[in-house]
Amino acid sequence: MNPLIILGATGSIGRQAFDVASRLDIPVAGIAARRGSDELYERAVAHPDARVAVAAPTGAERERFGRLGRRVAFGAEAVAELARVPGVTVLNGVVGAAGLPASIAALEAGNRLALANKESLVTAGPLVIEAKDRGGGELIPVDSEHSALFQCLVGEPSESVRRLILTASGGPLRGKSRTEVEQAGPAEVLAHPTWSMGPRITVDSATLVNKGFEVIEAHHLFGIPYERIDVVVHPQSIVHSLVEFVDGSVKAQLGEPDMRVPIQYAITYPDRVEAPVAGLDLPTLEFTPRDPAITPAFDLVVEAGRRGGAAPIAVNAADEVAVRAFLDGRIGLFGIVSVLEGVLRRIDDREINSVSDVLDVDREARTLAMQEAGLAC
Repeated sequence: MNPLIILGATGSIGRQAFDVASRLDIPVAGIAARRGSDELYERAVAHPDARVAVAAPTGAERERFGRLGRRVAFGAEAVAELARVPGVTVLNGVVGAAGLPASIAALEAGNRLALANKESLVTAGPLVIEAKDRGGGELIPVDSEHSALFQCLVGEPSESVRRLILTASGGPLRGKSRTEVEQAGPAEVLAHPTWSMGPRITVDSATLVNKGFEVIEAHHLFGIPYERIDVVVHPQSIVHSLVEFVDGSVKAQLGEPDMRVPIQYAITYPDRVEAPVAGLDLPTLEFTPRDPAITPAFDLVVEAGRRGGAAPIAVNAADEVAVRAFLDGRIGLFGIVSVLEGVLRRIDDREINSVSDVLDVDREARTLAMQEAGLAC
């Protein structure tokens, strides 16, 4: 297996990637994070042969990491440069649109990209696929749902696929009335019954915004039209996704909800190796339709994906602002819907031809979102 570059090394995905690398004795050739935290410094010391990138260090962090010598580089471009190192697997666990340049760099360099940065495909799917085709890199998804689809599609011709079916846990608000959802506060929304995740993604799970983003990702990853990608609520989070074929057969990937499995599979593919995950004790499995009355934000996100261009970039940026406003108690949960609607109404449709275009729209949408949320710009 190729040496591993871990981007977003101090986040949840990054930490689990270190666990996978250690168990499989995969050398870590590079690590990166936004800030020069104590955790990143300890990782750098523990991997003395690894190159290190700190995207946005403070002055003190720059001085401290500078003592490690020439293997350390600073600034956002340093992260993308790590992804360009030839002959490696790049695990991109960076949060937000900041992960996009590294995704493109890895694919242009012909590397395998184990992608956990959903914004790369949500905001710039066509650019990422073009980079893969141009550089000959491999793109293997790490998100559990897309890893499941990938596994179900191995060896299957695209013309045999009738539809993709993503599963959603439904989060803590599953089964609630619209009134109850409107009145839900941050503490209730953050109490996810299945997954332990960061605050934004946990809120997005409750609103199903996250599932809308996953529909956009699946569209770009697998080249399936939006009308052939469905979502079903599955509270046990055991079936991670399903593929229905033209003969009526359905494949599903099942497993305990443990992100080390898709991380490991993206690194070891096409091989499977032992993982410290309990065997599946198959429970009763429940599937119910999505309730549009309590998840209107999902429809807005998918519609933005259909629009393409600036729209998916704008809805991603607007959601980040709106979720922060909700967590700060500035707006209610359905206020997120109002912010997304307002930004999508005001953003101009335009072509996206570069990373610079993506970042321009991202900045504009954040300003619009703050206005829609009633926050000072």
